[in-house]
Amino acid sequence: MSTRTSNLFDPDSDRPLVLSRTKVDLFIQCPRCFYLDRRLGVGRPSLPGFSLNNAVDALLKKEFDAHRAQGTPHPLMESYGIEAVPYQHEKLEEWRDSLTRGVKYLDEEDNLLIRGGVDDVWLNKDGELHVVDYKATSKNGPVGIDGEYQKGYKRQVEIYQWLFRRNGFKVSDTAYFVYCNGRADRKAFDGKLEFDVEVIPYRGDDSWIPPALKEIKRCLISDVPPEASSECEYCRYRRAAAGR
Repeated sequence: MSTRTSNLFDPDSDRPLVLSRTKVDLFIQCPRCFYLDRRLGVGRPSLPGFSLNNAVDALLKKEFDAHRAQGTPHPLMESYGIEAVPYQHEKLEEWRDSLTRGVKYLDEEDNLLIRGGVDDVWLNKDGELHVVDYKATSKNGPVGIDGEYQKGYKRQVEIYQWLFRRNGFKVSDTAYFVYCNGRADRKAFDGKLEFDVEVIPYRGDDSWIPPALKEIKRCLISDVPPEASSECEYCRYRRAAAGR
């Protein structure tokens, strides 16, 4: 595996280090993996893309954008009693671009540029923005956001809430997950996959982010990587591989 040379932290550089919300979450998961990635250019092995999830995201955006253009609530909002409409803003497509743009904020004190690509934003009757994230899965029974791996989902929308607030927007603490659950109980496939769609509210708390950024900066400026975590499967793999 070759090491990456772009967008690495350089203690001698005055340029801000760009950190996506996924990299902030990587630090929360494992500071050592984060250090190896952002300081030394050795990232975790990449995962395959989730093409079906991307297709669901694209179709949901088209659906909500149709109501955005008309200034009307989506039927899901009405059925869940959410008094809001899809938010119209000239930067919406920029905010949705998770690869190169997104919602951005420069933490000047620690010289970190934090960014993240949001799925959607809704505007409520009080002039507050609701961060909205689309999720797709296929499981028996109802979907929820209380699983261990879904802690990352919650941090994800909290980072978006924090970013919008730092950009001067009035943001509701309540974010929404539009959760699409593919049904496997049909008699036949017939060339189509049907989904049950639920809207799950989540009350976010972004107070953890400023101290986390301080910890991230302390981690980056150290010449010694953090200790390997016993909870991190990637750290366990590296130890096992090195011992063989």
